[in-house]
Amino acid sequence: MQALRETTGGDFHPHVYILDGTNLVAYIRAGTTEPFYFKNPIKGFDRRGRQFDTVELDLETPVLDGNLVEVEGSRGAKYRVDRVMGTCTCPGFGFRGACKHVRELDTV
Repeated sequence: MQALRETTGGDFHPHVYILDGTNLVAYIRAGTTEPFYFKNPIKGFDRRGRQFDTVELDLETPVLDGNLVEVEGSRGAKYRVDRVMGTCTCPGFGFRGACKHVRELDTV
């Protein structure tokens, strides 16, 4: 995971974008600290004509808040499940809109 803060000129407050490779999985709205995870990652985040700085975020925290939980996939990859929204950052959820990670947390 990589976090980027937009530094493109203009009169606005820059958001922080959280990418998994080239896919945008979440963003942190300017002035806040909570990431908003998309139900389906946005593929091919377009950086053309924009400038960004890399931001250090603690993206390895297993429980990010009361709703977000980090889980490990069957091949060792780390994903984030939002227990309230019922979403996950895994590729299966992005493709089907459902996954075992969400189902497993529902039964706990």
